Amino acid sequence: QVQLVESGGGLVQAGGSLRLSCAASGRTFSSYGMGWFRQAPGKEREFVAGITSNSGSTRYADSVKGRFTISRDNARNTVYLQMNSLKPEDTAVYYCAVARFGIVTMDPYKYDYWGQGTQVTVSS
Repeated sequence: QVQLVESGGGLVQAGGSLRLSCAASGRTFSSYGMGWFRQAPGKEREFVAGITSNSGSTRYADSVKGRFTISRDNARNTVYLQMNSLKPEDTAVYYCAVARFGIVTMDPYKYDYWGQGTQVTVSS
């Protein structure tokens, strides 16, 4: 069993920054890819960013490229999402997830464990 706990969400003005953290326990964290997804009210969950097990590769949704950065610290079993230049359309609940293997993938069905989510609200 894997437990994921996200933190760092909140209310921020457009143009501001937030840093989300996701602490993992219960599994060999360093062996698995990690991802961030988000879900806005009335919309489907969408991929935001992903990172391979050894941080060798990252991938971003087009909507966040150049603004968001995913990273991980395997010694701390933690993955981060640095979000800069936030826009109102970034408002959503953000979830971290553990991938089935060490890969980075946009497919939510290839992630086995999910956190409870953290709310990010960007005001205009």
